[in-house]
Amino acid sequence: MKEKLTAFEVEKLQKLGKKGRYGVGDGLYLNIAEGDSQSWLFRYQLDGKRRWKGLGGVNNKNLAKARKEARKLLVKIGDHIDPIDEEIERDQAKLDAQIALDKKSRMNEMTFERCSLMYIEKQEAGWTNPKHAQQWRNTLKTYAYPFIGNTPINDIDIDQVEKCLNPIWYTKTETAKRLRQRIETVLDAAVIWKCRNEKPNPAAWERNLKLTYPSPQKLKEARHLREGTAEHLPALPYKKIPAFMSKLEKMEGCAPLALRFAILTAARSGEIRFATWDEIDLKRKLWVVPSHRMKAKREHKVTLSETAIELIKNIPKFDGYVFPGRKIGKALSDGGMRAVLQRMGRNDITVHGFRSSFRDYIGEETGFPHRVAEFALAHGLTDETEKAYARGELLKKRFKMMNAWAAYATSAKSNIVHIAKRA
Repeated sequence: MKEKLTAFEVEKLQKLGKKGRYGVGDGLYLNIAEGDSQSWLFRYQLDGKRRWKGLGGVNNKNLAKARKEARKLLVKIGDHIDPIDEEIERDQAKLDAQIALDKKSRMNEMTFERCSLMYIEKQEAGWTNPKHAQQWRNTLKTYAYPFIGNTPINDIDIDQVEKCLNPIWYTKTETAKRLRQRIETVLDAAVIWKCRNEKPNPAAWERNLKLTYPSPQKLKEARHLREGTAEHLPALPYKKIPAFMSKLEKMEGCAPLALRFAILTAARSGEIRFATWDEIDLKRKLWVVPSHRMKAKREHKVTLSETAIELIKNIPKFDGYVFPGRKIGKALSDGGMRAVLQRMGRNDITVHGFRSSFRDYIGEETGFPHRVAEFALAHGLTDETEKAYARGELLKKRFKMMNAWAAYATSAKSNIVHIAKRA
């Protein structure tokens, strides 16, 4: 292509500073804009589409260099390569490389300890048990951080997970079980937060650590078999409930009353401890537990037997809590009912286990349908028709069932009634 302007002519145009685009040759143009801003442009046509590509300012690139660059671009166009698209792709590749570098740097900076603390901080507001967050921190601090605390979260593999689990899997099996679950959760969160690449979780149990370690339950069974000791069951067999309740009725204090109420209602410990008087309708014989105190986060109606009603009628109303603690305005302590079991010499059972005792009795000794007992235990049933049924006829059946359970549980009752005393 013949040059349209000489170097001397271009220089004159630059000095003149008249606005416009002036063809120089080889598709190269001198562009003079407002304010005497001058730059080089390259015009080309490819696939019937005309485009302009900037080549930089005249102060940074003289005519000779601009022409040389224009000729190189002509060669690319001859090879059917669009210079602008090529530049965009090159810039995108640089951006992708920088993003990958930044991600790698972020992953190297995000250690397992930092990531786990972030997870706890994000989740603890939603944990109903205030001790849960502390248990998380203590478990990881004691058994995980010494091995992987400072390790980049993206570098943790199965060998490092096993370093945490090996010292305690056979000696502190329950703790090791929880540790594995917590490490797995933190690693999953790290993937979501883009701090760890998407890859199989090395702390997962199925198709992974299950092939390395025996299950916690099998370990416990094997240990009891070797030692010749029967494993303690957390639930009291329902046939022993009447005798147990008879002994329990002889005990004074708020905690024994709370435990009796827990057995009669088959409710969870936390639901009992934080029960308030305004939740209980003595006339309708209903206790409505609000959703924020329920495990399933749904409001639950507890049908109260005549025995349960009589029990709480005899409790003085010191404050808002049905079962108050030692200090005014405080609920019964977390270990209150457990301490009652310990005083009775029953370290082999748990408060929660009485729910199983109730369920076993209803299933084996009565004709009440399965769904009636499940609703009494606040076990959610997914069938929509059963949910609708629960609002009507099922409630009546639950009253009958809870009265039957109370009659059985107190069939060896001592006829002694104690008033709760504030220490």
